[in-house]
Amino acid sequence: MTDIQELLLSRIRDVADYPEPGVMFKDITPLLADPAAFTALTDALAGIATETGATKIVGLEARGFILGAPVAVRAGLGFIPVRKAGKLPGATLSQAYDLEYGSAEIEVHAEDLAQGDRVLVVDDVLATGGTAEASIQLIRRAGAEVAGLAVLMELGFLGGRGRLEPALSGAPLEALLTV
Repeated sequence: MTDIQELLLSRIRDVADYPEPGVMFKDITPLLADPAAFTALTDALAGIATETGATKIVGLEARGFILGAPVAVRAGLGFIPVRKAGKLPGATLSQAYDLEYGSAEIEVHAEDLAQGDRVLVVDDVLATGGTAEASIQLIRRAGAEVAGLAVLMELGFLGGRGRLEPALSGAPLEALLTV
């Protein structure tokens, strides 16, 4: 394990039985509260943005906003929020997707992404991959190219990587930590 991985992991708190019994929630708020750890995380994700040749960062609601915005600033790129349906004013593109129990929909402003953009999707956790897959579809529908997906933590036992690799079409999926 690298020094940065040890630092990041040491600042993630396990919360048992949240949000329901049997779930071990990975709480990143202690990491965000530690300026050294938050800076290390931001720098690592900005490095991925540079390596992929990204021109814009998409952050997925809600913790992807917290991580993606400083990554965009650090890398000198624009930041685009992908929100739950009904949260953005004006013209939007939307993408519906299935969850374990039900469905959801995400949106982006139609004018924020364009042909020629290379977009790195940033989020905190890769679980089953449903939201990330929908964001990839949304980015492509807007005419932009997916440069990759970067997350703080991948929950490997949930199989999100296997679901996303076909959707990424060869673009990298980078997880700083895998649990």
